[in-house]
Amino acid sequence: MFPDDCIQSIIGSANWWTKNNEKKLCRGALIIAFAPHVDQVPYALEPVGRTDASRHDSAILRVVPLSVNQPPGKTDLPVAAMPHSDGEVWAAYRAKKRPCLVIGSTNPAVDQALTGGMPKNSTSPTVLVAPYYGVDKDSRRAGYQPDFVERVRHCEYPQFVWDRLPIGGGPDESILRLDHLQPIGALNNSYKLSEFKLSDDALKIIDELVHWLIWGKVDADGLIALYRQEIEATFASKADVGANVPSLPV
Repeated sequence: MFPDDCIQSIIGSANWWTKNNEKKLCRGALIIAFAPHVDQVPYALEPVGRTDASRHDSAILRVVPLSVNQPPGKTDLPVAAMPHSDGEVWAAYRAKKRPCLVIGSTNPAVDQALTGGMPKNSTSPTVLVAPYYGVDKDSRRAGYQPDFVERVRHCEYPQFVWDRLPIGGGPDESILRLDHLQPIGALNNSYKLSEFKLSDDALKIIDELVHWLIWGKVDADGLIALYRQEIEATFASKADVGANVPSLPV
């Protein structure tokens, strides 16, 4: 399933993905969720009229760019379906249903005695996920350049993780964007569980990459450092391989 020159080979291809037999949301679970396009210009929705002058649950909307320096002003048109408080806007983003890896799912519950009178969103539980992007180019997907994919597969960047997902109907190769870590709602209508999750050993590697991404260094005795040594020894003829070698270990 996996080639020899990928991080998955360190623990063995068969030991990377495993079945989520418990069918529960957990760290390492492969789920499907809507992920927004991070680099897009966001938009705001402004109610500018009514579809029916006698009703307050629908409105005609104007879509305008959303700038932090020039947020849309509060409208005087009351729309029951679009309440918002001072400082809030109705924002619109393009989003796509993607496979996502659950990085964190077990937040301690907050004592209800401490949340009285507060909006639910102030302390509501979330799930921290990272989305996958398809490598293959087709009519629906821009994909990635082969040389870049090879560098990702060789673990040169902490923010990208090359992978092959065990679910059908998608691209043959995918790249996990750890720099796109984002929360999604913990309610079950926010995501769909797949049948798979990462093994415990695979999760340790992902945790090492997250540590590298956040703290800028890798564990000298960890699997990432070992893998990088193997890659450098094997591909030493390529002059530019190793340009982003993990910095001094912690």
